[in-house]
Amino acid sequence: MEVVRTERIAPSMVRLWIGGDGFASFAPNAFTDAYVKLWFAKPELGLEPPYDVAALRESLAPDDLPVTRTYTVRAIADDSFAIDVVVHGDQGLAGPWAARVQPGERVVFGGPGGAFAPDETAAWHLFLGDESSLPAIARSVEALPATARGAALIEVRDASEEIPFSAPVGFDVRWLHRGEASAATVGLLAEQTAALELPAGRGQVFAHGERESMKALRDELLVRRGLERSQVSLSGYWALGRTEDRFQAEKREPIGQILPPEHAAS
Repeated sequence: MEVVRTERIAPSMVRLWIGGDGFASFAPNAFTDAYVKLWFAKPELGLEPPYDVAALRESLAPDDLPVTRTYTVRAIADDSFAIDVVVHGDQGLAGPWAARVQPGERVVFGGPGGAFAPDETAAWHLFLGDESSLPAIARSVEALPATARGAALIEVRDASEEIPFSAPVGFDVRWLHRGEASAATVGLLAEQTAALELPAGRGQVFAHGERESMKALRDELLVRRGLERSQVSLSGYWALGRTEDRFQAEKREPIGQILPPEHAAS
């Protein structure tokens, strides 16, 4: 497909609409955290999309293979779908690309995949995250029934980074202003969650964001509050001080494991 339009929706967030002739083959799913994996090839290799990634594995050295970055499908229109990309200057791979990309540039991606959707039988819903999970949180909250109860706690740098979205009447949406992300801020979500008084009944939690922040939430939700593993969708989307490639590699190492062994398989 191709980028058909771009929007700067916050100082550090760019929304890309992706469509074109290939949009007819795009197959939405029922997950509110539906995602696509964008492929990025080294410019010096001169690879022109579309390209067959499986075939490239047979002809290129491992270090020359295209790499992927994963983004939530924030919205779907008649002719395109939107992804929101966090931009921090020249940092990273996808951010600088999203900041400069122009309509007409072709995009190679896989998906959509997904794993989460609000449970209609849940007595309450709790969404916890930061800029990286804001698209999935917003889409999930927008999918809730009008009578849904619960809260969404979203940490961002400051008020300029708040991106409003629709929520049921009475649903508590709180923006937490942490300043620049640092080792001193990774406990903010867990601290604020500890102060919440949740409604009675069996609820559902979606907590995705910075890895160490998610570890703190793991302890708050599964240990202190004693929620069952089946009630909690918990995942790290990125790690402070790590490149995306290093973060992905660490998922196979002890430091990258958010869930302890007794919870990981349940």
